[in-house]
Amino acid sequence: MGVIFIGQIMLLSITKIVIHYRPLSMFMRWHPETPSNRIHLAIEGSVGGTTIGLHMSADVIDNGGRVLWIGLEMPNSERFPQLFSHISPVASSRFHAMMITGALDKSLETIISAANNLPSVRLIVMDDWCDSSGKIPKFQLDLISHLSNSISSEIRLLLISKGTVDASGKRVGEIFARAENHFVKEGYEIWTFCRSPNGHQRVLNIGNNSTTVKIVDSGLESVI
Repeated sequence: MGVIFIGQIMLLSITKIVIHYRPLSMFMRWHPETPSNRIHLAIEGSVGGTTIGLHMSADVIDNGGRVLWIGLEMPNSERFPQLFSHISPVASSRFHAMMITGALDKSLETIISAANNLPSVRLIVMDDWCDSSGKIPKFQLDLISHLSNSISSEIRLLLISKGTVDASGKRVGEIFARAENHFVKEGYEIWTFCRSPNGHQRVLNIGNNSTTVKIVDSGLESVI
């Protein structure tokens, strides 16, 4: 695996991961049915939010696009080969993991440059880009706004962060996105991802639409 340090970011192009080929399983693979290219995904803890990002990344690469993955850590070393098992090593080289090794503000221009100069970038995933609890600071929201406004509107930007509950009790049993009003005003579509009542499946809410899914080796499978 090649590693390149760029400013405050460690840029990795995942080209040497051993990927085992297997035929695609015949199941109803989940696809996000939304035209929105600005998405804020709020997740319940340990439900597989990273899997959503990797699942969408695999779909983009399957269709000839390029993905930038931004985070404090590399994507899970077990899940990545599972979700990319049907993708050739050449195609998987279009997945670039950019590890933030310092403050996000010092890394932002490198992310913007990569998005605007690498060919065929179709998806940017920012995984755990803010603290896991509490109010998201205004300066971080401003940084995300700058990123969103500095890249093509044709590039889908997926923000993944921990959700929260409503302390007022008005939304009992639900999680919701922190800074929800801010992101709605910025034109983001709000997604939430949590456990189903039986605990074995997951519920993905996209706007007013709710979909039950289960996590499988290859990503997400819609439950009909």
